[in-house]
Amino acid sequence: MKVFFDERQLGHAPTHYFRRGAAMPHQEQPQRAEILRDMLIGEGFEITKPQDHGIAPIKAVHNPDYVDFLPDAHARFVESAGPDALAIPTMHPGVRRGKEPKDIHGQLGWWMTDTSTPLTEGSWDAAYWSAQTAVEAAETVAAGARATYALCRPPGHHAMRDCSNGFCFFNNACIAAHHLTQTYKKVALIDVDVHTGNGSLDILYERGDIFFCSLHPDPATYPTFYLGHADETGEGEGAGKSLNLLLEQGASQDDVLALLDKGIAAIRDFGAEALVVSLGFDMAADDPLAAVNVYPDGFAEMARRLAALNLPTALVQEGGYLGPSLADNAKAFLTTFREATA
Repeated sequence: MKVFFDERQLGHAPTHYFRRGAAMPHQEQPQRAEILRDMLIGEGFEITKPQDHGIAPIKAVHNPDYVDFLPDAHARFVESAGPDALAIPTMHPGVRRGKEPKDIHGQLGWWMTDTSTPLTEGSWDAAYWSAQTAVEAAETVAAGARATYALCRPPGHHAMRDCSNGFCFFNNACIAAHHLTQTYKKVALIDVDVHTGNGSLDILYERGDIFFCSLHPDPATYPTFYLGHADETGEGEGAGKSLNLLLEQGASQDDVLALLDKGIAAIRDFGAEALVVSLGFDMAADDPLAAVNVYPDGFAEMARRLAALNLPTALVQEGGYLGPSLADNAKAFLTTFREATA
């Protein structure tokens, strides 16, 4: 199984964000990717840097104006607010009426939904190369590889068409899935991160060529809130092509696997010709953002069941934070998937 990663993805280094009314250390740290990278090397995976596929695959999924805002946004913020200020939005339009402002502080609120994606000096390069890693994984699958793994960081599945959200700038999994539609008529994207793939739902909701399924706790009571309810099944050409499978908080490993089976059955019914997996290890029982209870053997079983779909597959890394079992969970899933698709 081919693996892709670029060290420039480590450049995004947020220190704090605001959660539940207080500033706290940011969970999405470069160390996450370093832990996964080192595990991969130790398990004999060969890691390759992605090629630069340019900005077009990103703009094919995201609002081009949003994409164009990001490259110099941090520098403009520092020029306005100084180097010690935290580059996060402090005001929002509420609803998308009116026009994008010219002021950097107004633009932050226009293009960023929350405080979880503070811009740092290396954020643009990290987000850009995270997306390129996903494109490379999809391109390699389209060229005939059975399976690839994109070690994407920062993650992507909360990023919506025209805004950042939930630690995410570009929706790497959707970028990969869209790229695969150039080769395959029907692509499925299944999200097994513990949080709802709200950005993916936003991007894919009216598409008929990409089936989307997400396993997550009820967004009425669990972040990222707002999107991912069971009755959100798609509109227009996408009617019936979105499936949200809701878990109880505290759900067992068996509960998760039972819902995964429902998602896999729906992918088969859709007739998918290729698969993208939004792969989160924050379903782990000891993850800092834990809500359900999956253990290494459960991640291995998830890998076996997804591999049994026997589809060309791009695995795209999402969450999984600095809990004690992060490396063990990743090892269990990725080595099992490698063996099952060899």
